[in-house]
Amino acid sequence: MNQNKTLWEKGDFTQIAAFMRESGETVVESLGVKPTLRALDLGCGDGTTAIPLARLGAEVVGVDIAKNLVDAGNRRAAEQGLRRLRFQEGDACNLQGINDHTFDLTLSVFGAMFAAKPFDVAKEMVRVTKPGGRIVMGNWIPNDPTFVSQLLKISSSFTPPPPNGFVSPMLWGVDSHVIERFGQAGVPKQRVSMTKDTYYFVSSSKGPADFIGLFRRFYGPTMNAFEAAEQTGKAEELHSQLLDLAKAQNRSTDDGTLIPAAFLKVTVSL
Repeated sequence: MNQNKTLWEKGDFTQIAAFMRESGETVVESLGVKPTLRALDLGCGDGTTAIPLARLGAEVVGVDIAKNLVDAGNRRAAEQGLRRLRFQEGDACNLQGINDHTFDLTLSVFGAMFAAKPFDVAKEMVRVTKPGGRIVMGNWIPNDPTFVSQLLKISSSFTPPPPNGFVSPMLWGVDSHVIERFGQAGVPKQRVSMTKDTYYFVSSSKGPADFIGLFRRFYGPTMNAFEAAEQTGKAEELHSQLLDLAKAQNRSTDDGTLIPAAFLKVTVSL
């Protein structure tokens, strides 16, 4: 069994994605999508960016390693009548069945960064994107003081060391690694640009305690952290640290959630 597939099918990321819809739409709006555009959304989840792309008229294929998220995405697409959007299972390291130079835009927002073989991911994204097209990635930044980086850092401190050969997904948030990976895929440095941007987790009805509760029950990496912490009697310590983090970073002035998280926006021009 693919360990990455197991991780992302373990919980129900749709519960977390509900807090991500507004920022997903903002990312898509920044891309200047036109109706003739063909787009691949890689590591798409249940469609946080794929659905806004399709609403703007793009023809979209969403690919995710988790079957439950693919099924959820296809349900959302059917409910919204988006006939030019389909979701399918696939691994960002090896996009079997997708021909070379198929897409004008290959997009991956906090998705492909978690695949196990980053150099293969870069090569595959370049392979399936048309000459003259774009690859756009949103990647969390290691050691950034904002929410997601700190949540993953805290969670990892409660889990056993990773196996030999493990490559941290957070390295996709480091300029030099991004340049190296796309460089090995044949993209010169000057065609890769990077800017820091901010994503927001938003809910008008659920506050930080509910938010962290969802991460505990539905988000694979924190689920694993809690399972490990329970074995050492530290589950409540982990919960307390994550809740303190969410409360400290919450900017909502009512009982809801408005938590910013910095990310690296990568644009590759082919």
